[in-house]
Amino acid sequence: MGIKLEIPAYVNTALELLYDAGYEGYVVGGAVRDAVMGLEAHDYDITSSALPREIKDVFSSFRVIETGIKHGTVTVLIDDMPLEITTYRIDGEYSDRRRPDNVLFTSELKSDLSRRDFTCNALAYSPSEGVIDYFGGSDDIRNRIIRCVGVPEIRFEEDALRILRALRFSSVLGFDIDPETARAIHTRKNLLGYVSQERIFAELTKLLCGKEAGRILRDYPDVIFFIIPELSAMKGCSQNHPRHIYDVWEHTIHSVDSIRDDPDLRLAMLFHDSGKPFVKTEDADGINHFYSHAVKSAEIAEIVLKRFRSSNKIRNHVCRLVEYHGFTPDKLSPKTYKRYISDFGADTVKELFEVREADLRAQNPEYLSQSLKENSDGYKVFEDVLKKESCFGLKDLAVDGNDLLNLGFTESAYLGKVLSSLFDEVIDNRITNTKEALLERAKEYLNEN
Repeated sequence: MGIKLEIPAYVNTALELLYDAGYEGYVVGGAVRDAVMGLEAHDYDITSSALPREIKDVFSSFRVIETGIKHGTVTVLIDDMPLEITTYRIDGEYSDRRRPDNVLFTSELKSDLSRRDFTCNALAYSPSEGVIDYFGGSDDIRNRIIRCVGVPEIRFEEDALRILRALRFSSVLGFDIDPETARAIHTRKNLLGYVSQERIFAELTKLLCGKEAGRILRDYPDVIFFIIPELSAMKGCSQNHPRHIYDVWEHTIHSVDSIRDDPDLRLAMLFHDSGKPFVKTEDADGINHFYSHAVKSAEIAEIVLKRFRSSNKIRNHVCRLVEYHGFTPDKLSPKTYKRYISDFGADTVKELFEVREADLRAQNPEYLSQSLKENSDGYKVFEDVLKKESCFGLKDLAVDGNDLLNLGFTESAYLGKVLSSLFDEVIDNRITNTKEALLERAKEYLNEN
């Protein structure tokens, strides 16, 4: 193909050592795919005709880690860089629909590449031979197609996570999915029941951050609803309201596409209206209302993210964005913004403005200009509070525990409560954040006790 892969020195060293010892060696996987696409290559891996023990012999002067040796993979540290080198292999049965029970080593590169998931990932490269392509991966990359190597149903039955990987690659790379592969995704989606929740969550998050996440949500709702059944009620849930032109699911898709590709923000948009079908009402004029849907949506997000075993940090952050996504920025007072900044942090408040804008851009465009002005007006108040105020947490108080001890308080829970009360009074503008004013107020608490 004439494509030259700029191989890092440590990878080139590994290849040369394998060649000098009489073995074959090729760069495989994402690095080759990215090079063919004209992108900067990352995540270098090598496949070789050398058996694991032979790989260990070749790299005996380097640190060798045998973590994957059962499946033919040896990690070698060269110039402090870890490099996985795997023996050509044929996978055995996949009884758990995730990993092969065993592997059989082979002497043929083609046999090794034939077990890989998609044609774009079944490419190999060596400096002397260039790109090796047995399955049309280069053409599929040029034509922007995700296609399984071999029979899609077999690929997915071997490793069910490949179903989500196909959707993720399509979303991130902007590639279409080959019709046969797409059919197999729809018919074999139940195989995802064999995949751990953590792995599903990792792929889903990457999928959502892709540039064509909306297309995947629109074309594969059955897959999304299989892994998150709580979202299925959104599809077909009408929103007969002047501010809306889509059903809840289509609105959600547009909102996901309307926000920057930050994982927490994309997750927040996926869940922000998930509670609507469960609180939907209709008034005498036939207009739909969804009172308290944000609270219900946050409850659903909490349930799902716990099931996915996301970190507490991610779960709490996403749920907060979901619960408060309907705030009215132009109607909040400076005091309320101070409280928001105190409770959520300034960065999260900024993100609430982003969430609201994405929500608005997925509604009736007739109202967009006015709604964006409300956002802008509210943001000015928020910025003004950030500039003028300096006390948003206990650490910002002009007094601390030592000051109260010197005043006569004892080390107890009550001291902490007084500090919190003083902070609340500063936030509510009932007292100035000066040492003199706070100590005078603290004396009153001391006398009351």
